[in-house]
Amino acid sequence: MRLAVNESGSGTKTAVLIHGIMSDSRAWHRVTAELHEHGFRVLAVDLAGHGRSPRARRYSPAAWADDVVETLTPLVDGPPDVVMGHSLGGLVASLVADRMAPRAAIYIDPAFSFPTGIRGWAFKAFFAVAPRPRRSALVRMNPKWSAADVDIELATLRDWDRRTILGFADTRPLVPPARLVAPSLVVLAEKSLLITERVAAQLRRQGMTVETVEGTGHTVFRDDHARFMDTVVGWLRGVAKPQPQPAAAVAAA
Repeated sequence: MRLAVNESGSGTKTAVLIHGIMSDSRAWHRVTAELHEHGFRVLAVDLAGHGRSPRARRYSPAAWADDVVETLTPLVDGPPDVVMGHSLGGLVASLVADRMAPRAAIYIDPAFSFPTGIRGWAFKAFFAVAPRPRRSALVRMNPKWSAADVDIELATLRDWDRRTILGFADTRPLVPPARLVAPSLVVLAEKSLLITERVAAQLRRQGMTVETVEGTGHTVFRDDHARFMDTVVGWLRGVAKPQPQPAAAVAAA
């Protein structure tokens, strides 16, 4: 399926942004603006069932990833410089990264695991049947969000297909990447909804950098945008630096 893409910026580097469930590419407006300042062209997709993209008969992480790869392959010349995803988009980004081989990957409070037992069923029920919140309730639940982000969230919820929750009916695909395909940063909320300490430790053992932004909830880049961007930009600068060669290699040269 070809997806709607918000393409912006004219930098020499390419960033692919993949939003979370119930959201769409509009959620990245502040992140996109700062990436432009750091020399990135940004491709922010609307996943199937979200925003301006078509609805699908069936939803799954693998299908969402297929759509992203199909849509973006004609738009990029070689590997993207960075693939970034939030929540569901983090999981989808990991599947996309496995196929598009970006130079770096960033996962924001990603859906690399799912609560088990009663808590897991409660999560699914909330997404499936909870009414769309009023503006006052959204502000109360997210006191650190800007007014613009509240407006965007209300708009994206209106455009969201509730059936996307069926993509989580089987939670077995909600796992960390099987292999590290690029330098990877995981940015966690202070109290992550999905990543436990055990899973975070597993990600570190796999070679990922795991950072927590204190005082933030699940949508880290809205709760503390400045610290989120400092974390991301600082890490990307470190990734871009040439790695020092071992002394033996230098001598041989």
